[in-house]
Amino acid sequence: MNRKNSLPEIENSGKINRRDFFGMAWKGLGILAALELLGMISAYIFSAKNKQSHVTKLIQDAGSVDSFAPGSVSAFMGGRFYLARLQNGGFIALSLRCTHLGCSISWEESKKRFICPCHSSAFDISGEVLNPPAARALSYYPIMIENGMVKVDVGTLKERNSFRKDQLVFAQ
Repeated sequence: MNRKNSLPEIENSGKINRRDFFGMAWKGLGILAALELLGMISAYIFSAKNKQSHVTKLIQDAGSVDSFAPGSVSAFMGGRFYLARLQNGGFIALSLRCTHLGCSISWEESKKRFICPCHSSAFDISGEVLNPPAARALSYYPIMIENGMVKVDVGTLKERNSFRKDQLVFAQ
């Protein structure tokens, strides 16, 4: 068989030999992988969306200011946050994810704290760490209060080391 030709020679029986078959198979798989990579790259490049319409979809209405009692916590699982209203009337939208390893936290009403089921990290109503191994306070989402309605920007997650009063939003 002549190895200089690009196509394998077919013997009189109509069959190609094993070496040539695997050579063609590897070339075919290489071409397929290159096409998949090209498709992924083009999907990434051409997936840019209109930023203005994207932003409006990331604002979630939580409800009226009066529907949240001071010292209460409300879960918004679809929005990935807990809305807490502190005793002083300030609002903060806390992430559902523990800052230790990202497990979903839950609110324990009887103990007035958030607890992580994975490693028992605990956080107070403002998201401050009460019990390690979490090393920093819960991340939070910006809040706006417009016309008595609480709105949470679930597209912007802000990390923090500890709770500060300027992270609270108050109704006018």
